[in-house]
Amino acid sequence: MFERLVKFIREVRNEMRRVSWPSRDEVRESTTVVIVIVLILAVFIGLVDRALSFLISLVFG
Repeated sequence: MFERLVKFIREVRNEMRRVSWPSRDEVRESTTVVIVIVLILAVFIGLVDRALSFLISLVFG
């Protein structure tokens, strides 16, 4: 049991050495893109919500 755990940890360490980690600039750019897209979607969903609320209030009024 202990040998399997040690083997697993060694394999994880070896795989982590092979990972291509992004640079600080790449992480910053990706984060900026995600934040901008989330803000755009939030505004869009908010506008659709207001429009649908307005239409429902006209119909059921």
